[in-house]
Amino acid sequence: MPDGPLVLPPAAFAQHALIAGALVAFACGLIGPFVVMRGMAFAVHGTSELAFTGAAAGLVIAGDPVAGAMVGAVVVALLIATLGGEGHERDSTIGVVLAFGLGAGVLLLSQYHGFATAATNILFGDIFGVSTGQLTLLLVLGVASAAVMLFIRRPLLFASVDPHVARARGVRVELLGAVFLLVLALTVTEAAQIVGTLLVLSLAVTPAAAATRVSANPLAVTTLSILFALVAAEGGLVASLASSSVKPSVFITGISFAIYLACRLLGTARQSTAGRAVVPA
Repeated sequence: MPDGPLVLPPAAFAQHALIAGALVAFACGLIGPFVVMRGMAFAVHGTSELAFTGAAAGLVIAGDPVAGAMVGAVVVALLIATLGGEGHERDSTIGVVLAFGLGAGVLLLSQYHGFATAATNILFGDIFGVSTGQLTLLLVLGVASAAVMLFIRRPLLFASVDPHVARARGVRVELLGAVFLLVLALTVTEAAQIVGTLLVLSLAVTPAAAATRVSANPLAVTTLSILFALVAAEGGLVASLASSSVKPSVFITGISFAIYLACRLLGTARQSTAGRAVVPA
């Protein structure tokens, strides 16, 4: 994002925000089911916040926070893939890297004496300040992520459901995990620049968690995850445009959480009904 103000009419800001919200929602909704299935919600949080460190490094070294954030995303993905392992071991690794990375980011930013909003925006987002260049980058990353996920979807699903059997069948579980981590890191990093770390969690985890409550079919879960993310993002932006005082993050997180609660209640009711149906008279 450029340091100076964007020269766009008010309507263009709203249009860019709605397009950016849709692109981010699609990308997050697409990877969300695997994030939930593989227990990687903390990885989403960690990579989105560590994008700040990469942006600060890019700002200090080359004056380019976006490139720095992208390079940082690749480094973080490689670190987690190399040191992480599975389950609690991976979460511990992310926690260690996150603590060190945020400290390094603060140090790097303290060495920069120029206009640092582009780096700090990664923590909080600026969806109503999206440039045409950012939209293009979001589109490219979305298409690339979709292509990679389509290519690895079946073996990744197998490796996510039962990694031990998948490994015994010759599936390269570790390589698939590393590729998914890279897709996750790049998607989350670019999304964080637009909507901030708070909304990345709300769009990359909550819609998928809601979808798993109402369906066990992988294709249906992915479709619902994308749909829920789109409803939350676009609905929240429209509500924010209609309001003069409430930030988009409030509406987007609220809608996303409401969808999750509704799906959780629906899933519980369906399980209860199915349980009563199998009880002999």
